Amino acid sequence: MVQAAIDAGHACTVYLLDHHEGELSRHIAKIRLGWPSLKVTIRDFRDGIEDSHAIIASSWQSAWAILGQGSRGVRCYLVQDFEPSFYPAGSEYALAEATYRFGFKGITAGPWIASILRNNYGMTATSFDFGCDLAHYQAFAHAADRSGICYYCRPSTPRRMHELSMAAIQLFHAEEPSIPIHFYGELVPDPGFPIIQHGMLDPAGLNELYNSCVAGLVLSATNVSLVPYEMLASGCIPVVNDADHNRMVLANEFVEYAGQTPHELVMALRGLVGRSDDAKQAMIGSASASVATKSWASVGHQVVDCIENLVREASVDQVAGA
Repeated sequence: MVQAAIDAGHACTVYLLDHHEGELSRHIAKIRLGWPSLKVTIRDFRDGIEDSHAIIASSWQSAWAILGQGSRGVRCYLVQDFEPSFYPAGSEYALAEATYRFGFKGITAGPWIASILRNNYGMTATSFDFGCDLAHYQAFAHAADRSGICYYCRPSTPRRMHELSMAAIQLFHAEEPSIPIHFYGELVPDPGFPIIQHGMLDPAGLNELYNSCVAGLVLSATNVSLVPYEMLASGCIPVVNDADHNRMVLANEFVEYAGQTPHELVMALRGLVGRSDDAKQAMIGSASASVATKSWASVGHQVVDCIENLVREASVDQVAGA
């Protein structure tokens, strides 16, 4: 999104706030390594923010940080999930929720968050679509080469519903013992049934894994992750818990929705692996084609248009109130 703004001719600065007062150079080096083509100015938030057309918070903590800043600029808020749900009912929940009443202009990942902010908090909010790295995630394996299922394993993040996933996968193995089960992401201790653990994979390795699988299990209790689109692009059908926030954001007919119980999730997985080779082959091509326009470049254009419109509207309001 930053690159899209730069490509559109805007000068961008990323401000980093480290509450532990770590070395700024260490953070800059990590950003340069992860995004080597991104030529953006990076500064320490504690040195102050320059006047800008737009100042954009990227999390509830940064929303609090810029609340008291005197710098000029339209206050925008990149809301990527309903962050109060990351915590039990308590102080952090309340502090995260409070940011939605700051009067910032919301730019949200998908329409589900935008609807919550508008309906529950009276916040101005415009959504952008989810994107996919289509250069890396592509379908290339024939149905006969796909034999397994994969699981996006993230037990450290409660919203990814690890315990429910494990219960479903254990039951799936009991009913389909010959089907290979692949875990990727975080490593887990021996679950008591055979799995293949891949750990962290780069995009090329992940695409190869998806292309070896008929289906993938990826659950979310809040805003859906980027994984379902990646799976679809590779022709691997994502099995997702049936919830409004998932259906609203994905809006894809090739996603397999299932009730939030182990038995219902297993039924969905078994239904996919049990299809004929011809049906699987058709499914691979159709699933991949369904996200062929979901590039991050198109998403970047949406976000830049949104920011530009918010700045124009604020300028008109200032003139009108002069």
